[in-house]
Amino acid sequence: MSRLGRIAGMMSGLAGAAVLALTAPAMAQSDVKGEITVWSWNVAATALKAVVPDFNKAYPNVKVTVEDLGNQPVYDRGLAGCSAGGINMPDVYSVENHESEVFWARFPDCFADLKSLDAKEADLLAKFPKFKLAELTVGDKIYAMPWDSGPAVVFYRRDMYEAAGVDPAKIATWDDFIAAGKAVQAKAGPDVKFLSTNSGATSTTWFRILANQAGCAFFDDSGENITVNQPGCVQALETVKKITDAGLFMEGDWDGSLQAIKANRLASSVYGAWYEGSIRGNAPELSGKWGVFQLPAFAAGGNRAANIGGSSLAIPASSKNPQAALAFINFANGRPDSQITQLKASGLVPTLPDAIQDPYVQQPLPYWGGQKVWEVVLSTLSQIKPARGTQYFAEADNIADGILLAYLKGNGKSAKETLDEAAEQISAATGLPVAE
Repeated sequence: MSRLGRIAGMMSGLAGAAVLALTAPAMAQSDVKGEITVWSWNVAATALKAVVPDFNKAYPNVKVTVEDLGNQPVYDRGLAGCSAGGINMPDVYSVENHESEVFWARFPDCFADLKSLDAKEADLLAKFPKFKLAELTVGDKIYAMPWDSGPAVVFYRRDMYEAAGVDPAKIATWDDFIAAGKAVQAKAGPDVKFLSTNSGATSTTWFRILANQAGCAFFDDSGENITVNQPGCVQALETVKKITDAGLFMEGDWDGSLQAIKANRLASSVYGAWYEGSIRGNAPELSGKWGVFQLPAFAAGGNRAANIGGSSLAIPASSKNPQAALAFINFANGRPDSQITQLKASGLVPTLPDAIQDPYVQQPLPYWGGQKVWEVVLSTLSQIKPARGTQYFAEADNIADGILLAYLKGNGKSAKETLDEAAEQISAATGLPVAE
């Protein structure tokens, strides 16, 4: 059962008193005091913990406890807390962007509109890229502050490309990329694959990356119509099929892909830039052998930016210390210095455009052959197109998963016919119409 299916019958709503408590004006730094608890997971929790010492220099009277609960438990406990009227919720809640609309749609009173907490909050939120705010905004309310993002890039083995005579600087299109892949595999031999599916053969990750690059998604910008069969999505699926038919994919899950990297059996990986830390941490002995370049375009001169993944920080309406919670998320996410601290600690990709001006971003990194990796990554932020997950993301993804896999394995249908089928099934499951 999908995550959303487990909460289909849950009722929303919180006591009015808790909501009213969140409308108090922001206090001076010296007046912000007390304790707050933050729920997060894994490297994200590590990143937030890294910010706490500097936060306490500015807010010495606030005690911050970051609890690393794991990704799934944070989501499940958030659903349980919201369905129970906000009981046992933390002061700061980590939420993945593509799942966030489940909360805003089904529990509209469970989290604070950040703009209601401080008259200046709207100015800070306006600094973030539109693609990060799309899923956090309902009408004139913004329920969470953007955190990290996942600009997609190509990670590649410098030595394997060079041995095959492939110059990544000359890879302008996906057709160029496929030709390069064939050359690299031919030179490297049968034990090496050009690409990994990263999340397994049935994952929609590749399709969603390329669809976002083409300006398409399961749903339109309003979240009210199904658009998975629109031309941009068709182009994305056709391109994934070309890569599949060229024999460039090594099917494997997350661990399998990392094992292949460590064993020198993988020449490239297309993923969110947060994968940088995974490659570097998994195979430190390969320092200097990896590099990064932007996604190829569908046509020369076209868009080379897309996003996959990323999270945000929200404040439950039941927080007993909303002003301290707001101070913390503003400090952690709204300052370039703090976002760079998290980048160094855990590889969390900054979302604030101002962070690209930080000297660290522009430093050459030894592991990546002296390349200025983060300058390459963050330069794409302004070109990433918004995509709505909606409250029905899990249903749509589960449906598309099997249908797309059948197409990639050669069921005889066209990409358009395949996505028409997916659109109709998503419509039947969600009640939303298929866009004309």
